[in-house]
Amino acid sequence: MPIGVIINALSVVIGGAIGAVAGHKLTTDFKEKINMIFGACSMGMGISTIVLMKNMPAVIFSVILGTAFGLAIHFGDKINVVAKQMQKFISKFIKVKNTSISQDELIATLVTCIVLFCASGTGIYGSIVSGMTGDHSILIAKSILDLFTALIFACSLGPVVSIVAIPQFVIFMCLFLLAGVIYPMTNATMIADFKACGGFIMLATGFRMIKVKMFPVADMIPSMIIVMPLSAFWVSVILPLVS
Repeated sequence: MPIGVIINALSVVIGGAIGAVAGHKLTTDFKEKINMIFGACSMGMGISTIVLMKNMPAVIFSVILGTAFGLAIHFGDKINVVAKQMQKFISKFIKVKNTSISQDELIATLVTCIVLFCASGTGIYGSIVSGMTGDHSILIAKSILDLFTALIFACSLGPVVSIVAIPQFVIFMCLFLLAGVIYPMTNATMIADFKACGGFIMLATGFRMIKVKMFPVADMIPSMIIVMPLSAFWVSVILPLVS
């Protein structure tokens, strides 16, 4: 039973709904400052997983190569298109009266929201662990942060934040079901490097949330696909050659 996946998706739906309905009662100053705190939390979570990495060259190479691939195929632009379609879809049913941010800023924030909820190392790893061992604690812990993060995002973006729960559920559910195939092929070192790679994305996402630097976080996602194979290749092939 994918309890953790369901709880995580519901936390985004509930947080998004509350923020969309009651967000206007929060002052702009409050929303900006609390969003900075969430950005700091995202960076803190990223740093906490980055320090777990076992093979720094493999992880760094994965981040660079994966991001380069994402940029080459315009993966981030494709995510932008999805974000725009989501916004258009929800606007057909619910009119969001929000003139505080521009359309471009709204889409950029929505992309950050999608990456944060759907592509975090914690969520991906938690889904795999949940499917393999039945331990839902990682996803439940993530759900607590996602609930309040969705609430604050929805104050600016409106009810479209709740729709992000759909791709999040689909992605995490697929990983939950594939866990029996993926998890046995990994080891502790590969998992640590995988989480570290996700940590870099979380760190970059934090910088986007506090609007210091708009890192191409969507284009960084492919790095999470190649990091575990590269980690295994580094340990089994490269290290014996240089040792």
